[in-house]
Amino acid sequence: MAALLLLLLSAGALLFPANAQEAYSRLPDNYRKGVDLALEKLNSHVGIQHHFLFFKSLMMSDIQPGFDVIYIYHHFYLKATKCPKGTVDSNQCQFRNDRPLIDCGVCYKTFAGEIEQDPKPYIHCVHKPALTEDMKTARVDHCNSMGYSSGAPTLLASRGTK
Repeated sequence: MAALLLLLLSAGALLFPANAQEAYSRLPDNYRKGVDLALEKLNSHVGIQHHFLFFKSLMMSDIQPGFDVIYIYHHFYLKATKCPKGTVDSNQCQFRNDRPLIDCGVCYKTFAGEIEQDPKPYIHCVHKPALTEDMKTARVDHCNSMGYSSGAPTLLASRGTK
């Protein structure tokens, strides 16, 4: 009986962490694009030695003023894996539990599902232990000031000529 229980627990342990990308694959496409931007920026740092993957979302919000435009804010964690930086196929990468999480906040504008370069996408990522309340406030303030005004002129406010 104990051997059967041990076998079941072992099988469950193998299935649970088998795919670190599962949380990422459940994200809506518009939010995945922001995670990809953050990972690209993180991987450009020389000091980063491990491959990082999306771990979990803390907050997701969007404003949809119309005309296929969406303003997105996403607060999430990235977590180091056992794979080295530059790993192309991360399907076999397992999360490490001996490294701090990376806390990221990103905001950007999409049009027709693609990230717009104006306003410039904002990406702020820092190791979680180093994140201060001032940094959190500055991050949110920056995203709120990026020109995401719902009162901006729209096509409905324009005047046609006769």
